[in-house]
Amino acid sequence: MGFEHKSVLLEETIAYLNIRPDGIYADGTLGGGGHASEVLKRLGPSGRYIGIDQDADALAAAGERLKPFGDRVTIVRDNYENMGAVLKKLGISQVDGILLDLGVSSYQLDTPERGFSYKTDTVLDMRMDQRQRITAKDIVNGYSESELYRIIRDYGEDKFARNIAKHIAAAREKKSIETTGQLVEIIREAVPAKAQMTGGHPAKKTFQAIRIELNHELDVLNHSIDQMIGLLKPGGRFCIITFHSLEDRIVKNSFRRNENPCTCPPNFPVCVCGKVSRGRVVTKKPVLPGEEELTENKRAKSAKLRVFERAQA
Repeated sequence: MGFEHKSVLLEETIAYLNIRPDGIYADGTLGGGGHASEVLKRLGPSGRYIGIDQDADALAAAGERLKPFGDRVTIVRDNYENMGAVLKKLGISQVDGILLDLGVSSYQLDTPERGFSYKTDTVLDMRMDQRQRITAKDIVNGYSESELYRIIRDYGEDKFARNIAKHIAAAREKKSIETTGQLVEIIREAVPAKAQMTGGHPAKKTFQAIRIELNHELDVLNHSIDQMIGLLKPGGRFCIITFHSLEDRIVKNSFRRNENPCTCPPNFPVCVCGKVSRGRVVTKKPVLPGEEELTENKRAKSAKLRVFERAQA
């Protein structure tokens, strides 16, 4: 299957990046190269684009798509949390813009053997980086019932987390849970029929929770944002597209803290903590997809774009 992924909030992201023809741009989630190709079209001969992704299939697809742009684009297999080290190796200390398009790509969801989707019965995998040893199967069969409850409650925000964890623990006592189909059936039994009729697919939140835990998605995001803001040139912009409330909350709070890092009590007449603002939040409210995009791409429904601009020196 070809790597297909509709880039969400594409026009809005390109506009907010404020692209300079001679600029250097870093993309921490290159995917199939949708956003990348639009940025590259706007770069002149001296512009550069550094695309980072940990998924080998994504990199192969992006490599093909971005071939026409020649040596203006550099593709690196890594996790975006190592962006600083990646750029340093390339002799780059700061960039004009950074882009993160979080979550799972359409390709990953639609390729059954990757095990991301609850819609097809396949191996329990869910690894974004296939070099990783641990898979979703290891979490489902190896985590204690209380650990499963914690991740389904915290990362899936599922009110039936306790019951789902209990059912998983009971089922694997009889035999190992090997496939997504087996897991879906166990979850169906744990979620009340009434809730299944109104609350969307019963397995959606649990699959999200396992995927986030396995790929350390929130931890990586949490400790990368401050570092990446530090990689921006003065006036450089950082665009992040999120797909669920947990990611969005981290981005919103991190951007806000970088805009106003002062920790002095509100009643202090002047700031004495010495913490200086690193820039400003450009989007006071997140940018959401328009009606047209929602009609064309139903996966855009939960997307939110937030933008931060580095302070002028």
